[in-house]
Amino acid sequence: MAGWMGSLWGRKDTQQVSRDAIVGLRQQLQMIEKKEEYTLKKVEEEMAKAKANAITNKAVSLAALKRKKMLENELEKLQGTKFQLEMNVNTLESAKINQETMLAMKKAADALKTIHGDLSIDKVDKTMADIQEQTQLAAEIQDQISSGPLGADLDEDELRKELEDLEQDKLNEMLQGAEPAPIHLPPGATRTIAAEQPAELDEEEMLKKLQAELAM
Repeated sequence: MAGWMGSLWGRKDTQQVSRDAIVGLRQQLQMIEKKEEYTLKKVEEEMAKAKANAITNKAVSLAALKRKKMLENELEKLQGTKFQLEMNVNTLESAKINQETMLAMKKAADALKTIHGDLSIDKVDKTMADIQEQTQLAAEIQDQISSGPLGADLDEDELRKELEDLEQDKLNEMLQGAEPAPIHLPPGATRTIAAEQPAELDEEEMLKKLQAELAM
């Protein structure tokens, strides 16, 4: 038991190995985050291009929507990979903290005898084998998820519906920005129209009353 504990906790390079692994994972995370930021920017650019050409050039707009959808699929995979890396970092950091805690506890011989009285090398080997098996399974699952072809599940009807919405939004913007056409009236016409409006309103009211009486 003492020899096994010495081999487990006495390796001077264990902490360095864990630090190197954490540093490597964090560097990979930074690369993924940069790629994620770049991809998100490209999604916004393709969306802007699709909207700008929704009326004038539908082919260009539709192509931009397809590229946007592919980029969004890639973005989802990047986010999944990022999540896995973050979990690995957290696991390593927790393991490192646990290791340092156990190194401190080792100094208390009586406490170690109580804590590790139930341990055996067979149990540890079995636990490590289970962890390795699950880690390999997670890696295989991630490979399968990330191996799908980009753009394989694009919905043409959905893209065309989005194109129609963009076209309607563009038309609304153009109508809102248009100024009303000026009306040229002969001198005195404004006063005449303003004077005639009450008469027109009176005729409408009389018509409504007549319709009400006929209904009775």
